[in-house]
Amino acid sequence: MRNFSLDKSKIKVLLLEGIHENAVEFFKENGYSDIECLNEALSGNELEKRLQNTHIIGIRSRTELRKSLLSGASKLFAIGCFSIGTNQVDIRDAKMMGIPVFNAPFSNTRSVAELVIAECIMLMRGIPEKSALAHRKIWMKSLNNSVEIRAKTLWIIGYGHIGSQVSILAENLGMNVFYFDI
Repeated sequence: MRNFSLDKSKIKVLLLEGIHENAVEFFKENGYSDIECLNEALSGNELEKRLQNTHIIGIRSRTELRKSLLSGASKLFAIGCFSIGTNQVDIRDAKMMGIPVFNAPFSNTRSVAELVIAECIMLMRGIPEKSALAHRKIWMKSLNNSVEIRAKTLWIIGYGHIGSQVSILAENLGMNVFYFDI
């Protein structure tokens, strides 16, 4: 059994993959001061080396924490996945080592929903084709095949967190929304 009665100032926090500054502020507000942030993912020997002195790690989807890495991380006592899922971590092995794994299931919901709506608008207006032509120095300024999404029908398959947010945005833009969900 691991003993984690450390003073918060002695707890090493490693945040990878450009995790938002809000996470750093959260840790600081809660008494943690040894916080390292990197914009990139780490892997192999570099990740293994950093994990040897890390107590808490925050990752996104590119960093993979497999059994071989976890077994060498004797000080690690928490893994935060700043993503919807946790498939980048061997959950079973982490659990067997007493390391809880947390995720942020709603962190990107609105961003993904906004991207879906943006892509719907771009497709309805023919932006991909017009952009490709413009890059070949052909200006296609035409109303043909450039349609508003207002009063159009959007079918959503899966009405979970993202699907329901897409629905809210689409309805606010005047779309008719139907969905299917098990």
